[in-house]
Amino acid sequence: MFSKSKINEPGPKADSTTPASGADKGAPSAPSKPAMPGGSEFKASAPKAKPPASVLSSDLHVTGNLRTTGDIQIEGTIEGDIRAHLLTVGEGATVKGEVIADDVVVNGRVVGRVRGLKVRLTSTARVEGDIIHKTIAIESGAHFEGSVQRQDDPLNSGAKGSAASAAAAAAAPKDPAS
Repeated sequence: MFSKSKINEPGPKADSTTPASGADKGAPSAPSKPAMPGGSEFKASAPKAKPPASVLSSDLHVTGNLRTTGDIQIEGTIEGDIRAHLLTVGEGATVKGEVIADDVVVNGRVVGRVRGLKVRLTSTARVEGDIIHKTIAIESGAHFEGSVQRQDDPLNSGAKGSAASAAAAAAAPKDPAS
C-alpha cells in the first residue's frame, strides 16, 4: 500500500511506468474529467444558493438606513428606512421608518410606510402607517392604523408611479387625437 501511494503520487511525473500509470490514469481520469465539470457546476450552483437571512438581535439598536438584496430578520429596534428582498419584523422588534421589500412579514411593530409585493401582518403585528402592496394578508388580531393601497409595482415610489402613469395617460389621448 505504501508503494501504491508512491506510484499514484508521482504518477503524472513518472510516465515511465506507462502500462500501470496509463491504466491508473485512465480509470481515475475519466471520472476526474466529469468530476471537474461537476465541480465547476457545483461552483456555478453555489452562488445560486441563497445565503441565510441577516439577523439583527433583540439587544441591537440601529439608527440609520439598511439596504440589502438579501433577507433581513429584525428582532431589535431600527430607526431608519429598510430596503431588502425579504424583511421579517420579529414580535419584539420595532421599526421606525419606511420599509421596502419584495416580501414583508410583520410580527412586531412598524411605524412608517410599508411597501411590498407581498405584505403579511400576523396576529401580533402593530403597524402605524400606510401600506402599499400588490398582495396583502392581515391575520385576525393584527393592529393597523393607516391606509391600504394596491399597486402593480409598489416598490417604486407612489409619486413617481402616479406621475408616470398620469404622463402616460395624458400622452395616450394626444397621440390618437393627432
